[in-house]
Amino acid sequence: MSADETPRIPEPSFEFLVMSLRVQAEMQLGLVHFGEEKDRPEPDTRLARHTIDLLSMIETKTRGNLSLEEQRLIGNSLTELRFRFVQALDAAKDRQPQGVEAQSPAPPTGEPSA
Repeated sequence: MSADETPRIPEPSFEFLVMSLRVQAEMQLGLVHFGEEKDRPEPDTRLARHTIDLLSMIETKTRGNLSLEEQRLIGNSLTELRFRFVQALDAAKDRQPQGVEAQSPAPPTGEPSA
């Protein structure tokens, strides 16, 4: 690619929005990172929960207005992210020193937080 060429920006779509939020949550959970393994950041479960709650809110607000493929995409994304969120919480508990109580958010429930 030459210096004056710019990368193509994808067309705005529901699928692109869902996938953008999914990748953002995966990065916040430490599932996706760039660089060396030793440089992997700690999961930020607080931000990940917020992103998952945003995706859940979008699912709720668009219910009845999505194609079957869109319903599956957002539903499957939320199921996977919630599962990975619980795994990240469990892993964080395992890393805590004995006798230290971890401050972590509750798992996303499927209902947007207030």
